[in-house]
Amino acid sequence: MFINQNFRVYTNEDLTGVELGGSLKNVIALAVGLAEGLGFGDNAKAAIMTRGLAEITRLGTRLGADPLTFAGLSGLGDLIATCTSKHSRNWRAGFQLGQGKPLQTVLDDMGMVVEGVKTTRAMHQLAASHEIEVPITTALYDVIFNGEHPESASEQLMGRLKKHESEDFFKHLKE
Repeated sequence: MFINQNFRVYTNEDLTGVELGGSLKNVIALAVGLAEGLGFGDNAKAAIMTRGLAEITRLGTRLGADPLTFAGLSGLGDLIATCTSKHSRNWRAGFQLGQGKPLQTVLDDMGMVVEGVKTTRAMHQLAASHEIEVPITTALYDVIFNGEHPESASEQLMGRLKKHESEDFFKHLKE
């Protein structure tokens, strides 16, 4: 009924994965916007999106989602759109945070709901309760809710111990 020349619909029975992908991408969009507000380039933004997808997938899989859902439109597709669009409220809010504006000022100036702020708290709490490592989310949580300076949070992320990417990214598939 909804498919026409201008709109294509795909179905997915993984309700948990679709809902998590659609909400958790807002956290990563805040982080990407923040990085751009700090003046970071395209490679840094791509790294945040890629590693952010790993965080979303690890948490989502632990919560019962199919990991393949996060490689589809409601995962990677929605993540790319939200993290790269100047129309994204979450990206714009993160950008302003990266420029040093206080959270309340950013939210007041937006005049719209920035879903990623509350979702950052929820993702941080869910990850902690399920013992899932989410370093980007944790750094963003510290900036938003603990007053951490964005540059300091970035330095902490970059100073983490090295890991092998495929082991870390696909670890959730082995559990």
